[in-house]
Amino acid sequence: MKKIIVPTDFSVQAENALRVAADIARENGGEVFLLHQLDLPLHLANNASSNLPEAVFFMKLAKEKFDNLMKSDFLEGVTIHGDVETGAAFSGIMNAVERNKADLIVMGSHGADGLKNLFIGSNAEKVVRNSEIPVLIVKDRKKRLDVNEFVFATDLDPDSTSALQEADAFAKKTQCNLHLLYVNTPSQFMSTRAAEKKVHDYLKNVRVEPKDYSIYNDFSVEEGVFNFTKDIKGDIIGMATHGRRGLSHFFNGSVSEDVVNHSSLPVITFRIK
Repeated sequence: MKKIIVPTDFSVQAENALRVAADIARENGGEVFLLHQLDLPLHLANNASSNLPEAVFFMKLAKEKFDNLMKSDFLEGVTIHGDVETGAAFSGIMNAVERNKADLIVMGSHGADGLKNLFIGSNAEKVVRNSEIPVLIVKDRKKRLDVNEFVFATDLDPDSTSALQEADAFAKKTQCNLHLLYVNTPSQFMSTRAAEKKVHDYLKNVRVEPKDYSIYNDFSVEEGVFNFTKDIKGDIIGMATHGRRGLSHFFNGSVSEDVVNHSSLPVITFRIK
C-alpha cells in the first residue's frame, strides 16, 4: 500500500475515500495519486476547436476544485500527486494504475445503493471487476480507516487462496485481526465435519494464519456475512474477484455484488491470480 490511486468527482463520498487513503499512506509511508477525469460533454469532445471557450471553462472549473482539494488540512504530512486529465473515467483510472505502478485503489460510494452509484456510475463497477490490484470501497465519512476486525468471506475455492494471501498482507499492514468466514447455507449445506475439513484443506498450502475461522449457518451467504460481521463487531469486509467475471464468480451469481452494494462498512476486493 505504498502507491494509492484515488479517483475523485469532488463529491462527499470521494472525499471520504481520500481521507481514508491519506491515513493509509501516512501510516505506511506511502503516497497518494489523486485523479480527476474530466469527461467533457459529447458536443465539446467531438468539436473541441469550435467549442474551445466552453471546454476551457470546464477545465478551469475542475482545476480550481482539484487545487482546493489538494490543499485540504487532512492531507497534511502525506505525499500527494495528481492533476485533472481529460478522457473516460475507467480508462483513466486503469492508466493511472499502470503508469504509477499502484498497489491499491480507494474509491467512494454513495450509501446503500452501492456499485450502481459508485464514482461516476458504472465506471467503478468496471474498476472492481477488472482491477488487478485491491480496490477499497468506502461509504461513510471516516476521519481515518480505523479497522480492528477484518472479515474475509470465502467460498473455500482453492483458486482463491491468492486473494486470501493479499487479504492477510492488508491485515498486517493495517494491524487488524483477520477472521476467515465460510457461510453454510441450506442450499449448499455441509455437515460441520465436512466444512471443517474443507477449511483445513483450504488453509494447508498457504502461509496464512487468520486469528480464527468460522463456519456460520445462515439462510443466505449475504445474510451470513452481514450477521457474522455484526456479531464480532467487524470493521471491514474482504472478498475475492476473478478477472472479467468479477464479483459474479464469487459465491455464485450476484451474492458478492449484493454484499458490496448493501454493506455500510468498507469493502475491499482482491483479484484471484
